[in-house]
Amino acid sequence: MCCNDYAQESTHPSKGSAQLSAQALPQPIRAVEHIRRMRGGAQSHLMRCSDGNYYVVKFQNNPQHRRILVNELLGTKLAARLGLSTTAVAIIDVAEDLIRLTPDLQIETPWSVNWHPIPCQPGRQFGSRYPGSPHHLTVLDFLPDKQVSSMGNLCDFVGMLVFDLWTCNTDPRQVIFGRQEVGTPYQGWMIDQGFCFNGGEWNFPDKPRRNLYDRKVVYEQVRGIESFEPWLDILESKIGPQLLLDLAKTIPPEWYEFDSESFHRLLEQLDSRRHGVRALLWSARNSYPLYFPNWIDGFNQMSDQVASHATLAHPVPGSVSTSGV
Repeated sequence: MCCNDYAQESTHPSKGSAQLSAQALPQPIRAVEHIRRMRGGAQSHLMRCSDGNYYVVKFQNNPQHRRILVNELLGTKLAARLGLSTTAVAIIDVAEDLIRLTPDLQIETPWSVNWHPIPCQPGRQFGSRYPGSPHHLTVLDFLPDKQVSSMGNLCDFVGMLVFDLWTCNTDPRQVIFGRQEVGTPYQGWMIDQGFCFNGGEWNFPDKPRRNLYDRKVVYEQVRGIESFEPWLDILESKIGPQLLLDLAKTIPPEWYEFDSESFHRLLEQLDSRRHGVRALLWSARNSYPLYFPNWIDGFNQMSDQVASHATLAHPVPGSVSTSGV
């Protein structure tokens, strides 16, 4: 079914580009001020934008891959569709004049023979909204287990495992924490979907251990496969080819270098993987039971049978391993 659905859009790159672009892209938000460089391999920048908000902006010529921008926008929107807490995302237009007048808007390329920084590329970039004003809200990337356990949206870690297994996120799960008032529970936002779909490779080398968040306390709430049902139900019954295509049409084609054939193939694989996530969850639990101390039903033989049945019924395309690293 899914192959025919995508073939109706196009199987030819140039024709596909025209059809994917037929739906008007969202009006970009303009970057108006550079605030600071951010940590990380993508060499993103915090910028104040025309809508009054601040965004962490990743540029098309980032050192990881141009497709990272596709992964960020598509991945974050899909996570939001699953009901997970993510930051708002937008297409950010960065003008050439702003880059020229801002010395820090550069990309460092230390792997080149004649190393020198190059200017960030102007045009449409990916932006992840900072959850508040950086002048008033302190955002953390680590909390002690006690504070993690009392988070207002702790259950999102369970749903995010469903998402990361589905999309084969090959980077450790990134989470930021913040709160508006001292004494209130922290809120967590799942950020950085750039290495979903294996980054710029756009394939799915499944290794469930890689998708487990390194703080085991977040999985103490898991009592069985039913703990994942709210997100599995959405994934298996409410996400399909049309939704994926609709989201694809909101992505600037230059982000995937107008290669609609590869982009369509990615969407096909995402659609076909939706029913294979249960098997990956069982694999994660059976291979790493210490992460799920309260998931005790159906261990060993029973869960192996369920996982085997799920894999046979819904094979996971592109899978090279469902065991450990």
